[in-house]
Amino acid sequence: MLTIDTRDGYRTDAVVTVHPMRAGETSLAALALLRIPAPRAERFIDPALMRKQMLDDTFTRIGDTLDIDHLARELIEALVPHFCNAGDLLLLESLIGDDELPSHGPEGSLPLRRIVLSHDRKDPAWEAAFPTGEILRYPAHTPYFRCMDTGVPVLEATISDIQAGKIAKAWRRRPVAKLLSGASMLMLPLIARGTMLGFFACTRQEGFRRFDAYDIEIGMDFASRAAVFIDNARRFSREHATALTLQRSMLPTGLSYPSSVEVKHRYLPGSKLIEVGGDWYESIALPGGRVALVVGDVAGHGVRAAVTMGRLRTAIHTLAMLELAPAESLQQLDELRHTLGEREPHFATCAYAVYDAVSGECEIAVAGHLPPLLVHPDGSNELLDVPPAPPLGVGDGEVESRLFKIEDGSLFVLYTDGLVENKGQDISDGLARLRGIFGPGSPERPLEDLCKATLDGVYSDHQRDDIAVLIARLRRLPEDCYASWTFAPKGTSVRAARSVLAEPLKRWNLEDLIPTTELLVSELVTNAVRYSRGDVTLRLVNERALVCEVLDNSGALPRLRQASGDDENGRGLQVVRQLSHRWGARRTATGKVVWCEQQLPGAGYLDDMPPLH
Repeated sequence: MLTIDTRDGYRTDAVVTVHPMRAGETSLAALALLRIPAPRAERFIDPALMRKQMLDDTFTRIGDTLDIDHLARELIEALVPHFCNAGDLLLLESLIGDDELPSHGPEGSLPLRRIVLSHDRKDPAWEAAFPTGEILRYPAHTPYFRCMDTGVPVLEATISDIQAGKIAKAWRRRPVAKLLSGASMLMLPLIARGTMLGFFACTRQEGFRRFDAYDIEIGMDFASRAAVFIDNARRFSREHATALTLQRSMLPTGLSYPSSVEVKHRYLPGSKLIEVGGDWYESIALPGGRVALVVGDVAGHGVRAAVTMGRLRTAIHTLAMLELAPAESLQQLDELRHTLGEREPHFATCAYAVYDAVSGECEIAVAGHLPPLLVHPDGSNELLDVPPAPPLGVGDGEVESRLFKIEDGSLFVLYTDGLVENKGQDISDGLARLRGIFGPGSPERPLEDLCKATLDGVYSDHQRDDIAVLIARLRRLPEDCYASWTFAPKGTSVRAARSVLAEPLKRWNLEDLIPTTELLVSELVTNAVRYSRGDVTLRLVNERALVCEVLDNSGALPRLRQASGDDENGRGLQVVRQLSHRWGARRTATGKVVWCEQQLPGAGYLDDMPPLH
């Protein structure tokens, strides 16, 4: 590198290459090549070079880029240094931040965000005066404002010292005056589909060729093409953000379950481009130490499948809150899918289990879904034999459930078919791989590690389906957390039921709840004795709330009604509703359960939960 003096009095760096030369009968000793930058006044003078670099090479290189930040950098690299010394790209903040078109206010006064800035000599003064990522409104009567206000290119052939000072003063940035004084500036509006998106701000510093009408022609040709690419990237970003927001809003943000149960999950979309799909999972804590565990899969991908998934997930949540049995819940989902089938032609599969942490029993039903995996405490595992049923929305088969006794510490694994099948292997190989993960020692491993292990290797499979995995470690509640009594179906059983409450409530330090609990139990046991013919069972469960359950052999569910002033009966459930936080009823294989729930003193986790009835 040699520093040389040019004809216009400037000093510049030249690249000198010397090659030794040997030729017969000559005195030639070397060939020296000097690569000298074009004189400042002659830069940006070759239209063929600018057109090739800006219009041909750039848009060929960009191709189908849809990432707006990467696109912005590619575009600004085409302008700097081939078209100007410094350039920046500014877009409407409403398009970048909210992905919405502006609906009010004059164009020039709308806030913009500087996406990218570049200077051919990487002068830090430019970055300091025009920081990337800044959100700003340009002052009136500046070239920037006029460009946004009119939507036409704005040329300032030479910015005088006075004009640069006015811009700096209006902008309240004193260094701007020094950077713009004597410079030539060209604003190139970005307009796509009749909408003003923003503009390029191009600056040639003092000593370089001024912008002219031919530069405007080349610049607008470049800006017109760039606007189409930017608009496409913006639209893609908006649609992708909308789809992702839809998906995330439909998947549960928090899983609930009894204190003795541990649940972890994983969700992996099948497409990296559109991160939405039809798989979903749920863990819903139910009164009395029970939990509903659900995994479902809507056929297809994308937003339509996600919409169907959202409908089914909302429905299953409602059915769980109504305490329908798993088979009955899936039957209701099947009816819903038949109703929605014409508008949303997607069938779905689902596995639904309800685990009772008091009895240790788990009732399971499946509709077209792969069987759950049960891992015993000793590390052995099995795919549970559950009566199969057609997928939801296909056929009219009956859904049946099966009851399993679960050992404490067992793992219960629900998953969608994307985890165990793909185009390159048989589903039996995928199931064998899954069972291999949950081998000896797996019941003691952290559930997070097991979730990661289930997804090992699937990230590299670009032809995979969506994947949802739900892993639960099932344990019964400690015996000290519940109490149960059975009474004969006679009137004296009501007094007997009241008399047994004090001992467990004192043991749980819930003496303050004894009077209210006695009144609630009296009403519930009275109804059970009056309308059933067999024994009546009372169960108290202390699990984040105090739940009183009364079981009898009558299948008739109680109905809340308004008693008139002359009625002697019909006020029992009104009393239960007024004194408890929530109440409800559910059918069992042999009758029904009527329950009510009271908040524990100082516990507020149920404050935002609506009553079931």
